[in-house]
Amino acid sequence: MPINYTVQAEVVDIRSDAPKNDDIFLVDTNAWYWYTYTNASISSSPYQITEYPSYIAKAISANSLLLYCGLSLAELAHRIEQTEKQIFNPNPRFSSKDYRHNYPTERAKVVAEVQAAWSQVISSAVCTDVLVSEETSNAALTRFQTQLLDGYDLLILEAMDKAGVTQIITDDGDYLTVPGIKVFTSNRNAIAAATSQGKLLVR
Repeated sequence: MPINYTVQAEVVDIRSDAPKNDDIFLVDTNAWYWYTYTNASISSSPYQITEYPSYIAKAISANSLLLYCGLSLAELAHRIEQTEKQIFNPNPRFSSKDYRHNYPTERAKVVAEVQAAWSQVISSAVCTDVLVSEETSNAALTRFQTQLLDGYDLLILEAMDKAGVTQIITDDGDYLTVPGIKVFTSNRNAIAAATSQGKLLVR
């Protein structure tokens, strides 16, 4: 069933956009995953592993400022571990706990992959972080009532707010529901929804 996005953000199609040297982007975890992880193609669509790395590389060449959120480490490590587990044993009954605790060689491989990926993140971007305090949690919970996001995204948006950043590179269509930001994406469904609702921005 197609996702019915109510688009509040402005949306930029990264397939036709050129990053500028005065751009400041927060890069979402999914884009870092495709940019940094050697086996990202295992669990991704072809456009994801080509268009996001290409756009991030163009942004670096244009001297745009790229930001990451420290919260992305948890998400990135989880995705990498899940993909490595799937490569090692695709049986859905094979548990993450089993993989993590009973196969030390595999665990070492996962750690090396996460360290390599995170090293690329921190060498490509500057950290913008958020203290997950009671105030931040309450603000995220308030946002949760009106913007259709998951828990990680709520906290990443709080980090964006604190840093005064309004542009995010992401494939996650949930960000379309957030007013006052620009979503840089190649997600076809998101772009189609933005086009039909008059929210596609051509720079």
